Amino acid sequence: MAGAAATRAVPRFDNIVVAILVSRFHEEITEPLLQGALETVREAGLGEENVHVFHVAGAWELPMAGRRAAATGRYDALVALGCVVRGETPHFDYVAGEAARGLARVALEQGVPVGFGLLTTDDEEQARARSVAGPGNKGREAALAALESVLTLRAIDNGQPGP
Repeated sequence: MAGAAATRAVPRFDNIVVAILVSRFHEEITEPLLQGALETVREAGLGEENVHVFHVAGAWELPMAGRRAAATGRYDALVALGCVVRGETPHFDYVAGEAARGLARVALEQGVPVGFGLLTTDDEEQARARSVAGPGNKGREAALAALESVLTLRAIDNGQPGP
């Protein structure tokens, strides 16, 4: 799948606003995800005034912050970045599942694309591998998915074939 993201061109935009929501928990993983997302939105032609970064405590808080951001009507897309590493207790299942479900609800209920960059891995090594700089960076992939979704939804709204 990383190869597919590497070959997709980043769409260009003149004037959209994107909120990037990033978890502070596992910051050694989420900060490289953030850098990948920021590089992607810059490639899309978005300046600093069109990209707002919000840090949240952890993955559990991503849906709440996403819902609040989407409800403002200021954002054309959201990118949610976080990391949940499986441990020895069922905590992973609750946090990962509910964060994913909550972000899906934000997208569906608010009608704002949400790029899903929440890593759910068995160990930190897997998480690091998905956050390295380059085309396989999952922050990059989440930002790209959000941008492509903006184009698709605009095409639907205008009754035109999608990109």
